Amino acid sequence: MMLLAIEQGNTNTLFAVHDGETWIAQWRAATEATRTADEYAVWLSQLLSMAGLALGALDGCIISSVVPQSIFNLRNLSRRYLHVEPMVIGENVDLGIEIRIQKPSEAGADRLVNAIGAHITYPGALLIIDSGTATTFDVVAADGAFEGGAIAPGINLSMQALHNAAARLPRVAIQKPQAVIGTDTVSAMQSGVFWGYISLIEGLIRRIKDEFGKPMTVIGTGGVASLFENATTAIDRWDHDLTILGMLEIYRRNPHFGKQ
Repeated sequence: MMLLAIEQGNTNTLFAVHDGETWIAQWRAATEATRTADEYAVWLSQLLSMAGLALGALDGCIISSVVPQSIFNLRNLSRRYLHVEPMVIGENVDLGIEIRIQKPSEAGADRLVNAIGAHITYPGALLIIDSGTATTFDVVAADGAFEGGAIAPGINLSMQALHNAAARLPRVAIQKPQAVIGTDTVSAMQSGVFWGYISLIEGLIRRIKDEFGKPMTVIGTGGVASLFENATTAIDRWDHDLTILGMLEIYRRNPHFGKQ
């Protein structure tokens, strides 16, 4: 099996190739809802070639996207260039987990995929913190069921909102400041957003644990998660591959998808 996993968030899209034993290649592109299947194919074929691979070698495809208008073009990429009917999470795909929230259809594909990837990797009840365009806090029961959580704006959105709403505040890069007390505008903004986010994460972890009432392992993941590593002890493990691990597991649970 040569599987192409496409995980599309609001900001970035990850393309990863699994050869049946391990992940052998991963690439990221900016998410653009209007990018056509042909444009994807040109970009992807060049990267595959650099890795000694080819589009024709891929015989499976799974797509997880939170951008509905992009799914049409990603589906055509798989059909036209891989000659494979893609598995699209959320479209009659058996996830193999119970979704214990009031409206299961509202659970985002990315959150459910993370829940599966975490459950097959770590024992017991889990709290998954995914830092991206939004920062999500998702509770996974010991039996693997998705039990809901919390959603907050991502750190980049917060910094952008600060710049857009306040005429005199500049656009600055997000990084871990050396001190909490800033001595100029840029360092003060960096401190407020960075340490403010650490406090948001730590505070929500504490409240969720108190409400859940059982031991939980806290897992950090997501595109900007590396910003927070070594800045808090509230997160037990950092795992940047949760999403693709979950996608691989879902693909294996649905063996009826195949070539056209």
